[in-house]
Amino acid sequence: MLVDSTDVFVIGGGPAGLAVAIAARQQGLRAVVADGAKPPIDKACGEALMPDAITAMERLGVAVPMAESRPVRGVRFLGSGLSAEADLPSGKRGLSVRRTALHRVMTERAAELGVELLWKTTVTRISSEEVHLGERTIRTRWIVGADGANSRVRRWANLNAHSRTGLRYAFRRHYRMRPWTDRMEIYWGNRSQGYATAVSNEEVCVAVASRDPGLRLEQSLVAFPELNARLRGAETASSERGSVSANRKLNRVWRGNVALIGDASGTVDAITGEGLGLAFSQAVALAECLGSGNLAGYEAAHRRLSRRPLLMARLMLTLDGRPGFQRRTLQAFSKRPEIFHRLLALHVGSLSPLHLALDGFTLGWGLLTA
Repeated sequence: MLVDSTDVFVIGGGPAGLAVAIAARQQGLRAVVADGAKPPIDKACGEALMPDAITAMERLGVAVPMAESRPVRGVRFLGSGLSAEADLPSGKRGLSVRRTALHRVMTERAAELGVELLWKTTVTRISSEEVHLGERTIRTRWIVGADGANSRVRRWANLNAHSRTGLRYAFRRHYRMRPWTDRMEIYWGNRSQGYATAVSNEEVCVAVASRDPGLRLEQSLVAFPELNARLRGAETASSERGSVSANRKLNRVWRGNVALIGDASGTVDAITGEGLGLAFSQAVALAECLGSGNLAGYEAAHRRLSRRPLLMARLMLTLDGRPGFQRRTLQAFSKRPEIFHRLLALHVGSLSPLHLALDGFTLGWGLLTA
């Protein structure tokens, strides 16, 4: 069915765009999603969903079949011959799933709710109450930009002003092998990080991130001897994909009847594993504002939701490029595992940021006595 008007037009059909369309339908609003690609849409990412993401997905009615996912028990840090691990707090759960499988499930959920899905459809421009798709025009009350970090919607709406830390470059590949862990593993090298997460009973997702745009996954693995040894001889199950990672905070995320969501609305470094969870939570908040007919509250909600992931990204990146500090931190986490447990609890929202001062003191004492 070809519609000529809608309540909400979402530009970008990745997980963030589908999430806000689903949430809009739950508010009783008509929704259209347009994307120049065709599903399933893939993207380089670690493919682990933290507890906030699971909670938001449940609110959206999105459920990934157990056969296509793996539970994530916690986090393990490895480096300099040391290892430290922490479980997710009681009552919290994580999940790992191939990005393509997640996109398929979310597409099915959106279609089930009656979202109009326009794949292989490019939006050429927007105006005050219209979205233009070449020769075709669709009238809409609200326009949502979910078109990624290089968002055209953000530029069209004059919302590009932002602050940003230095860029990092991430690359991802899948390996066909039996998983060795039920945790999200982070391997610390001198100037890069490696990530390993099992996404099924026969496949492991491996990613690397660094500030060097020329450093690729195969080269990077030399910096992570434990991970490199595990992958030796393993069959690759996907081609290498790359993406840019950074902490980017926009001055504004809406203007008039246009709102931004997901990477289009600012980014948090991939080291936190919170990108998708943040987008899903933003979708719920934005849809509530769309349902009430007032976008003003979305700005405050967006800032509140972004605060903790941005804080944790900055904290974790203090280890980047500082091998001595990494070693001391891992020694402290190994000798005093309660420190790591508390920081992970802070990361997933089980502890308030007000605990940060106490945890900072505790970590500092742990570093001195490690």
